[in-house]
Amino acid sequence: MKEKFGSVNTVSTVKIEENQIVAFQKNASRTYSFRVYKDGFVGIHYQVGEMSDEAGYKRAEENLALKRPYPYPLATGNRKRDKCEHIYTDKELLDIAKEALAHICEKYPQFTLSGSFSQTTDTQSRTNDNGMDFENKDSSVHVSFSYKHKDSKNITDGYFDIGQREFSFEKLYDMADNYLGSFETQVALPEEAILQTQYYGLLGMVKGCLDAESLSLGTSLFTGKMGQKLFSEDFTLIDDCSDEECWHSVFWDGEGYVKENDRRIFIDKGVPLLGYSDRRIAEKYNVPYTGNAWNNYTDIPSNGKVNLLIKRSPKTTKELLDGKLSIVLDNASGGGFNEKGDYVMPVHHAFLCDGEKFLGSLPPFTLSTNMFDMFGKDFIGVGSDQPVFNDKSVLMKVKITPNE
Repeated sequence: MKEKFGSVNTVSTVKIEENQIVAFQKNASRTYSFRVYKDGFVGIHYQVGEMSDEAGYKRAEENLALKRPYPYPLATGNRKRDKCEHIYTDKELLDIAKEALAHICEKYPQFTLSGSFSQTTDTQSRTNDNGMDFENKDSSVHVSFSYKHKDSKNITDGYFDIGQREFSFEKLYDMADNYLGSFETQVALPEEAILQTQYYGLLGMVKGCLDAESLSLGTSLFTGKMGQKLFSEDFTLIDDCSDEECWHSVFWDGEGYVKENDRRIFIDKGVPLLGYSDRRIAEKYNVPYTGNAWNNYTDIPSNGKVNLLIKRSPKTTKELLDGKLSIVLDNASGGGFNEKGDYVMPVHHAFLCDGEKFLGSLPPFTLSTNMFDMFGKDFIGVGSDQPVFNDKSVLMKVKITPNE
């Protein structure tokens, strides 16, 4: 039996330094993984650049001698998904960068901007002798800026970025107005601290705790607690590759498994249901197979491909705040979770926000919380809208300590 993975990726980037366009870069790559399965083993040939199927499979067959075990049947299915909305030419991307940069610099001459306008377009595919024919296309434009005020002694004062499948000047300008237009206004720290942020970087500890192998070995904080109420009733965690803000993520896992409706619930209304696993982990520990293998081009799959999102509230972010104010982090360093789930982060710069618009800059402080608190008693929810980040916003109560 034979199988082939393919990835065709193009990245075009307009580089910005100190309010000037300084370079245009374009990188295009093609990578493939040829695989031959025989007698419970797999031979793999990883190829950068074009190669005929005949040559690729021949090299993969030769690598059967390495005795990589893979005793599982190949998946099947026929599906193609195209999430592209608009693919810009290099000239269009450069024109967008010129116009947007000129507008922001003219409106906010007291700031120096550096960063990039970047478009990524990729096509990922998977085919095999068992009838599989999968393809996933996506394209997005990401604009990322660091900024420095003319009177600042810092190297950088803050950052903002926005990702879109179809670029909107209005959305970028609204974001720039929020960050740059509010920076010079100084406000005091609120008595009640409610963090408003994108949650991707906050789910790493939860993800690790849901690893079926860690759960089985007793190294997860959830070991012995599955099926118990550990978090807020409003906290439901889903592995979802259909979400519109899920950038460049295929609908299959590293073993070709496709979830029903492209999603699976792992924590339901605060209750962890099960851990995620690939075939090897499921068989080794006698746990449910969830189809969460990494799509490894150079080796056999391994456990861990999850795209976690928190179920949204029917209320907007502002409605969830119910008249209270939030804190949006802008420039923070270090910090993170320890082995007990405690979280500490020094914050150099942040904004006070009404859920949509910034009200001014806050003095430096240190933020602290705990994984079980932030998604438990202190969890407020994820709004139905996309304020501030042009993406989902999660709200949670935290503790803040002013810096001396």
